[in-house]
Amino acid sequence: MASADPYVLITADTHAGGSHAQYREYLDPKWRDAFDEWRGGYRNPSEKHYARKKLRNWDLTIRAEDQDSQGVVGEVVFPNTVPPFFNKSVVTAQPPKPEDFERTLAGVRAHNRWLVDFCNEDPARRAGVGLILPNDLDEAIKDIEFIARSGLRGGVLLPLIPPDCTWLKPLFDPAWDRVFAAIADAGLVMNQHSGQGSPDYGSGAVAEALWISEVTFYCQTGFRHLLMSGVFEKYPSLKYILTESGCGWVPDMLQSLDRIHMGFKHGAIGELSYEGMEWVLKEPPSAYAARNCYYGASFPSEKDLAGIDQIGTDRVLWGNDYPHYEGTFPYNLESLRLTFADMPEEMRRAVFGRNAAKLYNFDWDEMTRRAAKVGPTPEEVDTPLPRDEIPTDSMCYLFQNALYKQ
Repeated sequence: MASADPYVLITADTHAGGSHAQYREYLDPKWRDAFDEWRGGYRNPSEKHYARKKLRNWDLTIRAEDQDSQGVVGEVVFPNTVPPFFNKSVVTAQPPKPEDFERTLAGVRAHNRWLVDFCNEDPARRAGVGLILPNDLDEAIKDIEFIARSGLRGGVLLPLIPPDCTWLKPLFDPAWDRVFAAIADAGLVMNQHSGQGSPDYGSGAVAEALWISEVTFYCQTGFRHLLMSGVFEKYPSLKYILTESGCGWVPDMLQSLDRIHMGFKHGAIGELSYEGMEWVLKEPPSAYAARNCYYGASFPSEKDLAGIDQIGTDRVLWGNDYPHYEGTFPYNLESLRLTFADMPEEMRRAVFGRNAAKLYNFDWDEMTRRAAKVGPTPEEVDTPLPRDEIPTDSMCYLFQNALYKQ
């Protein structure tokens, strides 16, 4: 008999960051004058000048109230605000150019220090994802060691390398092996997030439209490069997740990669001969994916979750993308009713929270205790969302697509 206990909702995709004033205090003091010049000397006289949307990035009370109101008791925290010396959020920014590396490294380290204190405000609820930069891999390893030492159990945000960043080594280059070894030795999750990895097309409407149209392809680049270069064979304990990606694309992708693997094993694909080339994989890419890879499904539709039975129910993690406008807040229950009303009970419980708790080491007993007060019930999620209850004022793609689909 199915349990009537409320669901434990742990979102594998939220975002947070400090204000400029906060980040200044976490900067190495030698960078503070440069930081003041970078931000134009602007000071916020008081937090009353921030809108609630901005305060959601760092205010404990607001975030806890918002998430509890949505039945969410745990959150994996990715960056959101603009760190010192960046021109946009790390999640969408290209890696720094060589001339900018030293000061952006100072900015990333300020964010990581801030994140430690932010998570320690409510360590049971928050699993912070620390940042590294790909420019100097020895410095990246130092940051990985800091992330592990500081208890940021969200792990490491592994950069995606855009094809036009020719000053950087791609992730399939053996130079990265010592970084993967450091992450594996520390027992940290290796995260990538949708939004990174795209070329720089410049500014303007066309450039932005192209970025949006191609962002899905480029965010999957790391998944392909890591699988095909043998990273998970070399480091079998690594746990990798691509967040805000869904999982509907995964079966076809793995079938394609397996086909390439078999072609190299046999020395040819069609008219292309690979005889004499040393192939790096002992098993098909799908075998490594089954052991090492996870998928973050933020505000997913039923289509985004297609193939979950093939991938494995234990490999997919739900997310609400708080506090982004495209996330489900403040209509989280409506999103669950729209997508999950027909999903089996045990699969729901795994995707909603159990998988995230296991991957990111949340205290399950504490999460269950909190969920007993605020979590949605199976009866609530069982109720399908009729068309006339789909929120019309939400910017979440899930609701927009449901409203306007033919």
